[in-house]
Amino acid sequence: MSRFISILMSAVLALCLFTVRAEGKAASVKLAPEVALGAYMGLAEDHLEGILRTEKAIAVSKEAMSAKWDEVKPLLDRFSHDLPTEATVWFMMPDGSYYATAKGGLADQNLKDRIYFPKLIAGKDVLGELVISKSTGQRSIVVAAPVVADGKVVAAVGVSVDAVKLAEVVESRMTLPENAYFYALDANTKVTLHRYQARMFKTVSEISNESLGDTFKKVMHKEQGVFNYSLEGKKMSSIFRKSPVLGWYFFIAQQCK
Repeated sequence: MSRFISILMSAVLALCLFTVRAEGKAASVKLAPEVALGAYMGLAEDHLEGILRTEKAIAVSKEAMSAKWDEVKPLLDRFSHDLPTEATVWFMMPDGSYYATAKGGLADQNLKDRIYFPKLIAGKDVLGELVISKSTGQRSIVVAAPVVADGKVVAAVGVSVDAVKLAEVVESRMTLPENAYFYALDANTKVTLHRYQARMFKTVSEISNESLGDTFKKVMHKEQGVFNYSLEGKKMSSIFRKSPVLGWYFFIAQQCK
């Protein structure tokens, strides 16, 4: 677990450099918008990648490879305790049934209908899938790794990260003007992270209109750029960059004067 904590702290410290305050002085040194965007994207990437690294380490442990909840539970409880975003840690069986640390044991639901299920059963990692958690009902970002023993998938270690909590972590590290905010979109323009929580897990079209959703799609074929648009009668200017890790598009936007 110490490696995970080290990775997470490195990410937090990197983003804390967004605003550097001199001791005893009110003034602050602000970084360029492009650097701020990179720091914001880096925190989200490092947090989710750090979770995946820890899952993969747990997945090769004898406890996880036993495919027995009682044996792996202490590891997962410790993992859950170390996460700052109140994430739910779960242990899935090949039939889709699963155990969750939040419930302390076997859950009533089944994960076989989840879009990421076939990927896990095929032995592939999952990073950044958006779901409504069956355990908590929260808007969640799924990160999971298969557990392979004797050449076959016998279980999977997963984490359902509370998307709202992750957005709050980012928000607490950002120093943006009141008329500026951050957000991230997946390839379908669904909001994955946002300063305004009510917009999360909605598409741009659902927030505004279909025309604006189509406009976003046209610019999101680029890896990075500048994008001006209108939202609720306000003219907005933004910069964006695509995450090579998550496939999401990260934006910092500001209302034009």
